[in-house]
Amino acid sequence: MKDITFRNKDKMAILGLGTWKSDKGLVYNAVRKAIEVGYRHIDCAAVYGNEAEIGEAFRDAFKAGDIKREDLWVTSKLWNSAHKKEAVQPALEKTLSDLQLDYLDLYLMHWPIAVKESAGFPFKGDDFLTLEEVPLEETWEAMLVQKEAGLAKHMGVSNFHIANLELLGKIEFPEMNQVEMHPLLPQQKLADYCKSKGIHMTAYSPLGSMDRPARAKSDDEPILLEQPIIEKIAESHNATPAQVLISWSINRGIAVIPKSTNEKRIAENLAAASLELTTQELEHINGIQSGFRFIDGSIWVVEGSPYSLEDLWESE
Repeated sequence: MKDITFRNKDKMAILGLGTWKSDKGLVYNAVRKAIEVGYRHIDCAAVYGNEAEIGEAFRDAFKAGDIKREDLWVTSKLWNSAHKKEAVQPALEKTLSDLQLDYLDLYLMHWPIAVKESAGFPFKGDDFLTLEEVPLEETWEAMLVQKEAGLAKHMGVSNFHIANLELLGKIEFPEMNQVEMHPLLPQQKLADYCKSKGIHMTAYSPLGSMDRPARAKSDDEPILLEQPIIEKIAESHNATPAQVLISWSINRGIAVIPKSTNEKRIAENLAAASLELTTQELEHINGIQSGFRFIDGSIWVVEGSPYSLEDLWESE
């Protein structure tokens, strides 16, 4: 399997298991199965609410000798309610405790959005903090302190556009930017910028998402796995549409973290790492781009919010 090589030569498997929306009671078996079949990269986040169960899976996998800690890459993310500098270390320590780990391989600022510690998810304008009250630079500097302390080996961000990356770059450029990315939303401008700055990228929701955006619930919303060109290419390779989408990302040199708790699909997704797509097939896939976002950020623009969708996303 291809790797992503970091500045210090650490390597992360380009294909990992995503755990967003992996329900409690299912995620333990999903992680154990993933490790069993060969995954060496697991993507987590505090806000997913399942890190304690994932930690049990890690503990038991290490104890059983299925894998050594140093052979497993674990990513997690700082939630928006812990952006104040004094909140970063406790949030990271809570994640480490839940995951039953001494360190993370990669820690990401989940969104360039700050909310009050009591809010969790914001439902009204008063739940938010502005970036004047809690600048991204404050959060970033506090995260870098944790890197120096050895609690996380690498630091990055998620859902960041170019202007915000430039802002952090005045201190130190992130090592990773995790964003929604798939053939409908290839984010080529952002990908080119990140490559120019030595920032790796990870694609989330690479197969689309069942989380329907609040402002676009129409019947004609695209289903990524049912795009005709994806289905046609999958059939020609005796592969699944999901494998084609995963391979498309790998061919771009971008890490990809499909989520599943189904044992058969977990194994199928991993097998996508060996699927070879032709240049012509990749060009056909690139031709379906439309700029469509499954995760459109509407949650951050409730009435009274200091944020707008224009603050979050840049046009291609």
